[in-house]
Amino acid sequence: MNRQMRWAGVLSLAGIVTLGWAAAQDNAAPAGFKSLFNGKDFSGWKVPEGDGGHWKVIDGVIDYDAQSQAKANKNLWTQAEFGDFTLRVDWRIKETPYTNPNVFYILPDGNHGRDITGKELRLALPDSDSGILLRGAGKSQVNIWCWPIGSGEMYGYRMDRKQPPEVRAGVTPRTQADNPVGQWNRFEITVRGEYVTVVLNGKTVIEKAHVPGMPARGPIGLQHHGSLRDGKWTSPPSLVQFRNLVVQSL
Repeated sequence: MNRQMRWAGVLSLAGIVTLGWAAAQDNAAPAGFKSLFNGKDFSGWKVPEGDGGHWKVIDGVIDYDAQSQAKANKNLWTQAEFGDFTLRVDWRIKETPYTNPNVFYILPDGNHGRDITGKELRLALPDSDSGILLRGAGKSQVNIWCWPIGSGEMYGYRMDRKQPPEVRAGVTPRTQADNPVGQWNRFEITVRGEYVTVVLNGKTVIEKAHVPGMPARGPIGLQHHGSLRDGKWTSPPSLVQFRNLVVQSL
């Protein structure tokens, strides 16, 4: 085979790989999965009543500006309910205009690091905040944020002091696997009974964590967070985008 033919083969293969990557980014479900988002509108979703157009679809992604005008629940929920499932979702934080003065230094067991006086350490860091809500429960949330511990933790369970130590440690990420702000990330979240596994960008950050009391079935939600006062953010806003939301029932 001459050099020209070899290069033609390489370019042909590169084209196939490129087309395959493009196909994986167009909100189409791979074999065995069902798409939750068609890339065009909110078919199959419950937009918060009175939202005012703040949850929207732009260029094939779900885009949120953290300013929903809904009076009650501002989260975006699927119409369908799920029991045991694997969810894949791409997400990215668009920007971090708010500096969070209360970012804790989280230890592997889920507790907060303390200084020599016993006071909990708090860091001031640029932050945005959202998450994936499991089975209709706000407590069963897989976090998206900018904390050093990384996205993927289940804050509601880690912060519940009534939970046994093994539960709080189990929902604490093993490692920080987030890409930089502005770049896309991928969650693969598997829920079986009361156990949750979270893989972030190919790294297992939560493995079969026990989340006692999680509902047996419910919708999947995208979380609202943050509020404005006099044009300034008073807490980390959900300045986020989502795409390629696909689910497989188990």
